[in-house]
Amino acid sequence: MENKKIAIIGVGNMGGAIAAGLLKSGFVSADKISVSDRKESTLEKMKELGVNTFSENEKAAKDADVIIVAVKPYHIEGVLKEIKGTLNPNKILISIVAGVGIEALGEMTGADIPIFRVMPNTAIALQESLTCISSNGNTAAHREYVLDMFNKMGKTVEIGEDLMAAATVLSSCGIAFALRYIRAAMQGGIEIGFGAEMAQFITAQTVKGATELLLQSGHHPEREIDKVTTPMGITITGLNEMEHKGFSSSLIQGVMASYKKIGKSK
Repeated sequence: MENKKIAIIGVGNMGGAIAAGLLKSGFVSADKISVSDRKESTLEKMKELGVNTFSENEKAAKDADVIIVAVKPYHIEGVLKEIKGTLNPNKILISIVAGVGIEALGEMTGADIPIFRVMPNTAIALQESLTCISSNGNTAAHREYVLDMFNKMGKTVEIGEDLMAAATVLSSCGIAFALRYIRAAMQGGIEIGFGAEMAQFITAQTVKGATELLLQSGHHPEREIDKVTTPMGITITGLNEMEHKGFSSSLIQGVMASYKKIGKSK
């Protein structure tokens, strides 16, 4: 793949994770990455990675071939106005901004700009993200490059933009939902006798194993659950107690509540 120059506008949790993921994956060298952020303390952390740092968005974007915008939704219009002069049909604009559609982005930047909407999760820093990607009609020449970039940092799926809000909840918010389960299981582990560090390790590795069972086999979760739920056994007793207390129902309701929140924020 061509070694393009990449600018990341906004290197908070997600933007910083992308910078780390790009470097760890070897997709691009540090000297090819420029970042900008309003916080000097954030830029100081980025300097430790060896990337080029700027306090002004336009300077970071000026010489870049690929511009990744990872700012809060209420900042996107102002940011795009600042960097609009650096954009052209040969540059790739990638938006990580939740709730701002491709049509709206095109209105802010110009209809001829190749635009990708991308929704990764913070595991991208470890090359373990699930990244959902949609794009406008000007991106065919750049599709392979963008897919390769994010496949180097995990797995990607291409989706219609109408599913991007749902993807945000299931993948990006989903990291927090999964971690909340791990925290709760850890607390249970502590109550039955493990120290906190050991409970965390056992729970995290167990969840990692569970996900690999699904990813490698393609089986439905219930098929794997059936393998460990023997008649009158301890596993089914625990599962039934969780269901009595609304485990699955509360999780589904949480997913739906987050999805409705996105709808209200548009």
